[in-house]
Amino acid sequence: MKKKQILIVEDERIVADDIKMSLEKLGYAVPAVVCSGEEAVKKTEEIHPDLVLMDIVLGEKMDGIEAAEIIRSRFNIPVVYLTAYSDKNILARAKVTSPFGYIIKPFEDKDVYTAIEIALYQHEIENKLKEKEERLRKNLEEAINALMLAVEMKDPFTAGHQQGVTELACAIAEEMSLEKELIEGLRLAALIHDIGKIQIPAEILIKPHLLSETEFHMIQMHPQIGYDMLKSMEFSYPVAQIILQHHERIDGSGYPSGLSHRKILLEARILAVADVVEAMSSPRPYRPAYEIKTALMNIKKYKGILYDPEVVDACLGLFYEKGFSFEYRIKTCEQK
Repeated sequence: MKKKQILIVEDERIVADDIKMSLEKLGYAVPAVVCSGEEAVKKTEEIHPDLVLMDIVLGEKMDGIEAAEIIRSRFNIPVVYLTAYSDKNILARAKVTSPFGYIIKPFEDKDVYTAIEIALYQHEIENKLKEKEERLRKNLEEAINALMLAVEMKDPFTAGHQQGVTELACAIAEEMSLEKELIEGLRLAALIHDIGKIQIPAEILIKPHLLSETEFHMIQMHPQIGYDMLKSMEFSYPVAQIILQHHERIDGSGYPSGLSHRKILLEARILAVADVVEAMSSPRPYRPAYEIKTALMNIKKYKGILYDPEVVDACLGLFYEKGFSFEYRIKTCEQK
């Protein structure tokens, strides 16, 4: 079995040599010993050890905590701290870097061995969990894409609509500086926000004339249908709830529940604006596409009435100040 490689970062040469001898006696390989944070980062990138034993207090500009943070985030290599200090402030800084161990000098060989073995095991488990999460994420993405395609096959006139809404909704969320987790939940919901239309008769979806009151009522059922389809699925985000609320309006005039203001999820308020802008600027069986400026004038007119003011401002800023355009439309034109 190949020996685990341990990089030693220690600025006291005698101590470093003692640690190296101890590790080799315990059955580990020590490919390098360095004495500064800068060298630690450089050597880690060069040899990719299985673990780094890091002294916290180093003589150079970059201390062990700074080096460990870079090594952990950039190379995904576990770090075990070595230090003669147990100061609370140092411990607080060290915790932020998610170390795999913390050994106080002086220590015995068995302490080092135990810390290293536990760290290596924890790192292995962590990597396996990450791989599992990545597989689950990919499976979820595939399922979401399949549902999106199913909607577009049922209603070819809105092909690309969900993709366009997703582009704009995520851009609005980023413009509002929302957290990555919230944006990811919004993205998943936007991709399939019309999933409920699967249960609406195709002749209604593609009708070339204005809908009757009964037919429009059936269309209004699609957020509830989508919610019912997805509510039992385990998402890390409130996807089903966002879909349920994407036709709610802040004055309470929306559907299906007539929610108002803050009772509507922020993600749903963002999705509502993106949905209207994309839909108005796309052709429908019963009308040609409106110019994008007409769609923007619409959300501006009803800002603070139907649509969240902050969301509307972010959307207008994207188009007027940052030149936002729907990428899926550009790609479609290029393909043609």
